[in-house]
Amino acid sequence: MSSTRTAIVVGAGIGGLTTAIALRRVGFEVEVFERAPEMRAAGFGLSVMSNATAALATLDIDLGLEKRGRVMETYHVKDWKGRLIREFPFPEITRRIGVPCVCISRADLLAALLDRATDIPVRLNAAADRFEVEGDRARVHLTDGREAEADLLVGADGFNSAVRRQLTGPDEPVHDSGYIAWLGITEYSHPRFAPGSVVHLWGDGMRFGLVDIGGGRLYWWGTKNMPFEESSTWDGGKAGVLDAYSGWPDEVREAIRVTPPEDLLTLNTRDRAFLRPWGTGPVTLLGDAAHPMLTSLGQGSAMAMEDAAVLAQHLRHAPDVPGGLRGYESARYERTRTMVEATRAISEFEQSQGPVRRRVRDGYFRWMPHRKLVGKLEPALTFPGAGLAGLPAGADGEAAR
Repeated sequence: MSSTRTAIVVGAGIGGLTTAIALRRVGFEVEVFERAPEMRAAGFGLSVMSNATAALATLDIDLGLEKRGRVMETYHVKDWKGRLIREFPFPEITRRIGVPCVCISRADLLAALLDRATDIPVRLNAAADRFEVEGDRARVHLTDGREAEADLLVGADGFNSAVRRQLTGPDEPVHDSGYIAWLGITEYSHPRFAPGSVVHLWGDGMRFGLVDIGGGRLYWWGTKNMPFEESSTWDGGKAGVLDAYSGWPDEVREAIRVTPPEDLLTLNTRDRAFLRPWGTGPVTLLGDAAHPMLTSLGQGSAMAMEDAAVLAQHLRHAPDVPGGLRGYESARYERTRTMVEATRAISEFEQSQGPVRRRVRDGYFRWMPHRKLVGKLEPALTFPGAGLAGLPAGADGEAAR
């Protein structure tokens, strides 16, 4: 193996850019291929949970997200009339862990990643078509006829990953969530929405979220139970979203009212059955390409960031690339499978419809003992480590941690 190893990352989203930065940190020369013609983030937000930040810290990577977004200070769950169901102890947990959760726009997170990836070439208009393995090298073929090869190929190309499609076949089934999702980002201020807040409101087969992402901006999202045949063709626009939340608290309706129509995004949320294995030889998957999940726990981006850190740590310590990849995959299967299954279960529970199911849902969280609720939330927010036990010391002399 050459003294400088090379890597190709397919996909320049959150997972792909984080992976490129992490691999560069452990000595790889990295090239990123992105199918989009420009680096442009869709208008929505997310939470970079404590576990993601802690994972990157194992590689001494600090994205400085507190300066770009807003640290979560409170997290309240209410019913559709605005009555409190429960204050969730996310801030209490993150204070104990010592790492905050930061709410941020996707565009600002991508900007932070690009600032750290200035020495990494990102090729735009470069859509992967297929890959092949020759000996210990991987070659990726692009749809425009170009090709590139390296010691390592990482498919971080999202839900419709071309790398995953070659591993699983083109007919892999998709699981619809059973609801439509509306997303928006807007300038926002309301007397019933405090700075640093995350507020979720639960109705009858519907939810709405208000998230402070800093700089006077709000990220909001709404969901409504709807069969795929209807949600996939829904075209009600802003008026339709407002109509769906008729009678909900003013802070909800105001968020929709002040959002420019062009900043409103409508999605069908989906996941897939958990996949195993994720790769072969010098090829692996990461993030949504490996384990797409629904959004109820806000852990999709965090799992991709964890993946990137664990991948880099395993390649740093393993004597060869395929061995490092299989170690990475083995270390990530249980954690990511748990998240995929948990997000679907909590999504179905939170979308409860009908008076009996709603009362069960609201009562379950309202009366759960505090210690039990903390016990349910804290494992997701705590990075479990890279799973390096038993590996030999790395070339730099560090013992595997």
